[in-house]
Amino acid sequence: MNEDRIMTALEEVIDPEIGVNIVDLGLVYGIEETSTGKVVIEMTLTIPECPLADQIVTNVKKAAESVEGIGQVEVKLVFEPKWTTARMNDEAREQIRSRQMTIT
Repeated sequence: MNEDRIMTALEEVIDPEIGVNIVDLGLVYGIEETSTGKVVIEMTLTIPECPLADQIVTNVKKAAESVEGIGQVEVKLVFEPKWTTARMNDEAREQIRSRQMTIT
């Protein structure tokens, strides 16, 4: 399934401010393949005014396009529902804990 392969590729995209991948942070809300073969990735950022938003979106697009058989990719930034630390998985929490970072 392409969704699983794309999610695996997106694990390589690191939020540069936090140092944890966007999948573990829970920033990816959904992946949809349209009938025309286009992939639409719906995601958010930890804060709406993230200064590195363009870089993250570019990296997401490149990662998804690197998956064999994937053509056109669109990244949609959404801010509802709002991201919270509750969306992070245990691996992200452990990575942050090991760096002694605090995320509010």
